[in-house]
Amino acid sequence: MRRSPSILIIVENLTVPLDRRVWQEARSLRDAGYTVSVICPVGGRYTASYEVLEGIHVFRHPLPFEADGPLGYVVEYGTALFWEFVLSIRAHFKVGFDVVQACNPPDLMFLIAGFWKYLFGKPFVFDHHDINPELYEAKFGRRGGFHRLLTMLERWTFRTADVSIATNETFKEIAVSRGGMQPDRVFIVRSIPDVSRFKRVAPDATLRQGKKHVLGYVGIMGAQDGVDLLIEAMAHLVHHEAREDVALVVVGSGTELPHLQRLAAERGVADVVTFTGFLSGEPLLAALSSVDIGVIPDPKNAYNDKISMNKAFEYMTLGIPFVQFDLMEGRKIAGDAALYADDNSPVSLATEIARLMDEPELAVRLAEEGKARAKALLRWDEEASRLVAAYQLALDGGRKRGTSMPAPTATLSGHHN
Repeated sequence: MRRSPSILIIVENLTVPLDRRVWQEARSLRDAGYTVSVICPVGGRYTASYEVLEGIHVFRHPLPFEADGPLGYVVEYGTALFWEFVLSIRAHFKVGFDVVQACNPPDLMFLIAGFWKYLFGKPFVFDHHDINPELYEAKFGRRGGFHRLLTMLERWTFRTADVSIATNETFKEIAVSRGGMQPDRVFIVRSIPDVSRFKRVAPDATLRQGKKHVLGYVGIMGAQDGVDLLIEAMAHLVHHEAREDVALVVVGSGTELPHLQRLAAERGVADVVTFTGFLSGEPLLAALSSVDIGVIPDPKNAYNDKISMNKAFEYMTLGIPFVQFDLMEGRKIAGDAALYADDNSPVSLATEIARLMDEPELAVRLAEEGKARAKALLRWDEEASRLVAAYQLALDGGRKRGTSMPAPTATLSGHHN
């Protein structure tokens, strides 16, 4: 019997299974009949250098720290790249693989993918998670030489890739216009929750602090994510609007977390702001199920305008009304399921939050609109079908280079709990 095709996925910025997008992709590819291996860093309680989770082979490498500046990124990404290459060799001999999928950031993994592609004929699928030139501009407020380097690395990544996976139409346009990809080789696979697993559970009552209204934020906390604007909005509600009926739950981690904790203390709202740290699985769902109003404080800039926010999908899936700034992709996702604040202003953010607190009928209407959009638009089975189509095209290209492999025979109907 001929074996089914095998896939190696490389991701640097979060371990699996905590990286929801990568883990959903890995499980969907497994359900489609592929053998799947993942290379990722250690993280949280997931510290084993090798294990098999739900039939997926996971190889993990150490990562000494999370970068907080250009030099730090060079050290972090250089260390990760070394380990990813070493573990790709280990995965080759232990499991084997026919296709390499690399998930940015950074846009350096094309070096590993190119090694396996040009020397051993293994196709390269690029999973485009972040637009790094825009991310650099948003984080550091400038362009310059490093921005040009990131643009060049992005271009080389696309030029090396046989197939690219984009998270939205804007990312596909970048792959075609900046990356030189053929449109029929770019597949849109959005980062949406699997609604068969992402559901409301019993709320965590301790997070409410006895308040009538609980605001919530879930996500990474970097310089570009605007959580400081949310803290400022919370201070405006508490001190300028004299609101004593509101608490804020901030779920996640990142380089800005210590600064945000200090900012909450400086603004006199530390007693009504709970920083939970990183959560996943049931604890994450319990925290989100405790939230009355979601907030997406990411300010409007060249980066945030183009990305699809996972938290928007999550809020809508759970029926949480939310407030965000008027971002191009954000409005495409949310439509009438959100209120939109102006001008990256924390006061405007606070004003729209207060509307949802004071107008329960409006909050209910937004929640229902969000659930309806989620039901109509957020279908992971459709995203998974496009993911599998991307791999079928990559393997078709591989057969043309003489690496013929049988197509997987399993369907996408099965799920492993």
